[in-house]
Amino acid sequence: MQAMKTIGFPISRKENEFRRAITPEDLRAMKHPEICFIERGFGEVLGVSDLEYERAGAHMASREEVLSRDIVCNPKALDADMAAFLKPGAVLFGWVHAVQGREITDILVNRRMTAVAWEDMFEEGRLHVFWRNNEIAGEAAVIHAAQFSGRLPYEWNAAVLGRGNCARGAIRILEKMGARATVYPKERMFRLRTEIERYDVVVNALLWDVFDTRLVLTAADLKRMPRGSMIIDVSCDAEGMCIETTHPTTIADPVYVRDGVIHYAVDHTASLFRHSATRAISAAASPYFDMLAAGESNAVLDAATIIRDGKILDERIKRFQNR
Repeated sequence: MQAMKTIGFPISRKENEFRRAITPEDLRAMKHPEICFIERGFGEVLGVSDLEYERAGAHMASREEVLSRDIVCNPKALDADMAAFLKPGAVLFGWVHAVQGREITDILVNRRMTAVAWEDMFEEGRLHVFWRNNEIAGEAAVIHAAQFSGRLPYEWNAAVLGRGNCARGAIRILEKMGARATVYPKERMFRLRTEIERYDVVVNALLWDVFDTRLVLTAADLKRMPRGSMIIDVSCDAEGMCIETTHPTTIADPVYVRDGVIHYAVDHTASLFRHSATRAISAAASPYFDMLAAGESNAVLDAATIIRDGKILDERIKRFQNR
C-alpha cells in the first residue's frame, strides 16, 4: 500500500493576500487531516487560532517544514523565498499561472516537480471548480474601485466585458448599487470600441488568451470616454493585454490615471473579502486533498496537471516561452 503524502499550507507573502486554502471545518471533513502541515499563524487574519487547526487534526509547523512537504498548497504564485525549501519531486497545488510565469516554470522544471493548476480545474469539463472565488473577485473589484471613482455607482453607465463567473459577480454588484450595466460577451467584445463614448466605467472580466495580441481598447479609444471615467480591469495579470493602457496594481496602491481615465487593475481582489473567499476556496479545494495525498487518479486533477516530474505537459507553456 502506497504511503500517504503530506501536504503543506504556507502563508502567502503576496501583498495583502489574506485568503487561505483550508478552514478547520473542511480539515475535519478530510479522511486524513493528520497529513496536513500548516504554517504557524496561518489563520490569524481570519481570527482562527493555531489550536483550532490542531484540534481539527493538523500539525502546526514552521514555514520551512511546511514548504518541504510532498505537496505544497499555495493559492497564489510562489514567492521568491519559497523556492529554496521546496522538495525535489514535490507537487504544487494552486493558481500556478505557469504559461506567463517563466520564473515559476523554471523552478518546477529544475526541481522535477509536478504542478496541478487551479485555473485549469473543471468539473464535467465545464464548471470551474473555483467559480465562486472568481465571482467574489468581480464583486470585490467593483466595490473597491467605486471608492476611487469620485462618483456614486448609481450614476455609472457601465460596460462589462465577458459573461463568465468574474463578470457575473461584477454585474451583480453593479446592479445592486444602481449602476446601468451593459454586457459585451467575448464574441461581441470589439463592438465596445465603437460605443465607448457611451460609458464612464468599463469592467474587464474577460479570461484573455495570452497569445492573442489584439486589443479590445486602445489608448486612443479611451480618449473618447467621458471626463473622469474609470477602467476596472479585473483580469489584468500582465501589462497591456486586451486593454492597452492597463498594468497590474496592488491593494495598497490600486489606481493610477492615464489620459484622464482612472485605472484600477488589482489582480487578487477576492482577498479583500478574505472570509468569503477562504470559505469558497476551502470548500472547492478540500475534496481533492485526500486524492492527491493518496495518489489516486482523478479526471479533474489529471486534466489540470500542467507539469509532471519536471516535464512540461501544457503546450501553451512551451509555446509562450518559445515566442
